[in-house]
Amino acid sequence: MTAILPPSAATAGPRSARLLTRSEDGERLHALLWEAGPGWRMISSAVLGGGIGERGWVLNAQVAHGYRRTDPDRHLAELAAEAGAVGAGVGLMTAADVTRNGRAEDAGAQAVATAGISVRGWAAAPAEHRADALPAQPGTINIVAALPVALTDAALVNAVATATEAKVQALLDAGHDCSGTPTDAVCVAARVPAPGADLHAFAGPRSLWGARLARAVHRAVAAALPPR
Repeated sequence: MTAILPPSAATAGPRSARLLTRSEDGERLHALLWEAGPGWRMISSAVLGGGIGERGWVLNAQVAHGYRRTDPDRHLAELAAEAGAVGAGVGLMTAADVTRNGRAEDAGAQAVATAGISVRGWAAAPAEHRADALPAQPGTINIVAALPVALTDAALVNAVATATEAKVQALLDAGHDCSGTPTDAVCVAARVPAPGADLHAFAGPRSLWGARLARAVHRAVAAALPPR
């Protein structure tokens, strides 16, 4: 059973994510749950609720090192249900300690990141570098970000690219010689378009909301990175 710590004040963004705690396989593990509610459209690479669609919550769950379950989507759905999340949502997981998360905001753009970088490298690695050949160590940089505006599908894809660029910039600024870990995941939320409303067609790093997203993600990842 998942125990829920006292909630923080409700805000319309992932910085309001609640910290959950549970006992599993003899370990005390944590998770972050953002109960976004209706009115959000999300794009994500997550194992649960990935793709593009309306989603009402995002769960970033810590799992034990050497995680071996072959049904992570089902596991995440169970954890979310135990925490009271209902309807469609997004579920991410990591072996990193999610209590060490970074949260940032820039003019309405919000981001929360968790970061384990023991298993890290460059995206364009030699062919023999396979994720399934890596040792089981704390890894994965998970990013959850939100913009309080509506985006086109193309702009949502653009936002994922912008968030990823900001993550890499944060890693390099912190002195890490890598572009991330083999299991990094991202989720970007934007508002569901109101009838007749204009949609933002761009979310690159020099667009209004893309620039704000980049700065929020950069600061969140920098804050989440373990000390060197």
